[in-house]
Amino acid sequence: MKLILAVVQDEDSHKVMNELRSNNFGATKLSSTGGFLRAGNTTLIVGVEEDKLEKAIEIIKKQSKSRKQIVSSTITPGDALGIFVNYPIEVVVGGATIFVMDIERFEKV
Repeated sequence: MKLILAVVQDEDSHKVMNELRSNNFGATKLSSTGGFLRAGNTTLIVGVEEDKLEKAIEIIKKQSKSRKQIVSSTITPGDALGIFVNYPIEVVVGGATIFVMDIERFEKV
């Protein structure tokens, strides 16, 4: 048995959960925050048999596409102390961070 912890962007979480459910994978959804943008994420906990591991990972990858987003970054121009300028930068967001762990025991009661 394997345990998948997948951190996906909130925007992708519904698509991932629906596709996992459609393929008979159970998942627990946790709200989480972190990363570069401190944006809302969803952490999915999925227990799978070893022979179904790659299918579950494939679903998560397919439904968690990365995309570009414009965000404001505060910079200090040159030697101007105490002056900050908002500067738009393009960053890549989305995708998934996937951890896979061995499970010694699993019980559903």
